[in-house]
Amino acid sequence: MPHYFDEVPGAASAESVVTVELPDTSFELRTDRGVFSHGRLDAGTAMLLRRAPAPPARGELLDLGCGAGPIALTMARRAPAATVWSVDVNERARALCAANAVSNGIRNVVVRAPDGVPADVRFDAIWSNPPIRIGKDALHELLATWLVRLTDEGRALLVVQKNLGSDSLQRWLIAEGWPTARRASARGYRLLDVRPRAVPR
Repeated sequence: MPHYFDEVPGAASAESVVTVELPDTSFELRTDRGVFSHGRLDAGTAMLLRRAPAPPARGELLDLGCGAGPIALTMARRAPAATVWSVDVNERARALCAANAVSNGIRNVVVRAPDGVPADVRFDAIWSNPPIRIGKDALHELLATWLVRLTDEGRALLVVQKNLGSDSLQRWLIAEGWPTARRASARGYRLLDVRPRAVPR
């Protein structure tokens, strides 16, 4: 069965356009089958975008698992002097995110596969609706890989559905040394606020 976290989606393309409406910005987003949240703005992503504090005005920001780009484009609009790295394993998602940035006149989004981000880039903010369905071990590996790249003052915001393990994920993050607090809770979703490890492992 094909998944949105496959590198090459098996589903036939069937694009549709979604209007993302937020209090401070709005834009149209092309979506497609084989990419997360086809034909709609996912409720968890919407919660993150509505409840997140303003991203750092400058520096390097990361949308981890960018899909068609709703998080990346919002971060880029809110922080036009920052560079927003949009990372996804799914090649169709990367193509959509890049095209959506162009069609909305957004120039500070850089779209890459995970191995296309230079190893020395560290992030002042990471925002993500992480791919919970890849499995717990794979999810932990994914988050550990990127959270260690937070700057000393950086923070990560992760939106996770409660019935898909948000509370157990928070406990794991804390046990692994990342201070994590619940910033918001609504409609079955938790918004987790993750700080860098005090002592890198």
